[in-house]
Order: sequence, then C-alpha cells, then structure tokens
Amino acid sequence: VSCPQGQLLAKSWSSFFEGQAGAALRGPIYSFNGRNVLTDPLWPRRLAWHGSTPRGGHARRWDCQGWRSSSTAEGMATALGEGRLLAGHRHNCSTP
Repeated sequence: VSCPQGQLLAKSWSSFFEGQAGAALRGPIYSFNGRNVLTDPLWPRRLAWHGSTPRGGHARRWDCQGWRSSSTAEGMATALGEGRLLAGHRHNCSTP
C-alpha cells in the first residue's frame, strides 16, 4: 500500500490489521491539501482517528459516533509518533 507520492506505507492492505496494533507507519502522511501532517504546525495533535480496537474491530463505545460539540464522548485515536496504526488510546472527541 503506497501513498500518492509513491512511498510505501505497508506491505499489503491486510497488514494494516495484522498483529496486536496493525502495521508500522512509514514515511510522511499528507493531508488532503498536501501538508505533511507529521511536520506541519497546522497539526498540533498528530492523531489518526479510527474508532477501532487494536485488532481492527469496531470499538463501539469509543468511536465518536454520537459526538456533539458539547459532549464529553471519547474515541479511539493513535498518536502518529507511536508508529503503529491501531495502537490507540481514548481521546476526547472534541480534540482538534
């Protein structure tokens, strides 16, 4: 699986969900407007929101599904610096 710039992110699509915390992230990650999320100051919290368990299943209570701006709901997200796609922790759904 490669990003649009041709850099390898994972050996295969299924490897994103193998092991205890999914694939190790490699290379930069770009936003839809071309900014490097890992280095751009526009992204102070470098989180990948996924709402999944470490094995790729739906984390029903932690997916921000019922989120409202005044809510204290939490969802599963991974700090991109951790290097594992699904090595998530609960974060407030209002976190930018």
